[in-house]
Amino acid sequence: MSKLSVALATRNEEQNIGSCLESIKDIADEIVVVDEESSDKTREIVKEYGARVIVVKHEPIFHINKQKALDAASGDWILQLDADEIVRKELGDEIKKVIKLNYSQVVSRKFDRKKERLFKKHFMAIEKRDGKIGKKSGEIVAFFIPRRNFFLGKPLTYAGLYPDGVIRLVKKNKARFPGKNVHEQMIIDGEVAWLSNDLIHNDSPALSKYFARLNRYTDLQAEEMKQNHLSKNIFNLLNYIFIMPTKIFFSLIFIHKGILDGTRGFLWSMFSSWHYPIAYFKYWQIKQ
Repeated sequence: MSKLSVALATRNEEQNIGSCLESIKDIADEIVVVDEESSDKTREIVKEYGARVIVVKHEPIFHINKQKALDAASGDWILQLDADEIVRKELGDEIKKVIKLNYSQVVSRKFDRKKERLFKKHFMAIEKRDGKIGKKSGEIVAFFIPRRNFFLGKPLTYAGLYPDGVIRLVKKNKARFPGKNVHEQMIIDGEVAWLSNDLIHNDSPALSKYFARLNRYTDLQAEEMKQNHLSKNIFNLLNYIFIMPTKIFFSLIFIHKGILDGTRGFLWSMFSSWHYPIAYFKYWQIKQ
């Protein structure tokens, strides 16, 4: 029987961590939490669920501590989660089932045709952005999980937000985070497949949380610009302040049909377009 570990990295997540762990308590053989010296009740809550807690210092690139959680997990398979994610019963049942299957059984599974088209399209877009994922090995060592993002209390279906596939179920020692970029893809030593059921992501129940995350991510983007020695010239100014945000907004709102999500789709598309100008202005301040 394959043992399943659930691994998380946390920092001040007392509002979310209870719901997350409650959703996986019946499928996890082990829970490992790497905590970044939380000042709230995060560690007390996770201990109530029998989790093994490892306290570490805060890292600007959160993936560094996610990797520590993966390394500390002892299961044959590891489900890596964020504290604001919830595994519904259908997904939990699918996970427990799929880790017992052999290669031919995994690749022969049938999906709803609409979902299968979405998964293939999304996978191609990810590889175009991040490069080739995994390699031919005759062994499935990781699974993308479609993620359903909630924004201001309701799920967003359009604006490029579904299926939002994330590699979260991985075989021990077959996947790792480079730990260099906030949006980096996991490196997979083997083949990757998909699960069918959605992972629930309570991304931004309130605008305050969205803006807190935007501020953190744009700090990191500005630092990356500094490390890449981005030139301060009129072309980059126009590109980051006007051209890129305009392209992103119209792509999300029209090409990816964010307008069909109503006011929340409009807000998401508009806020998403702000990332580049905010990061560039922060970079400008750093250079000053």
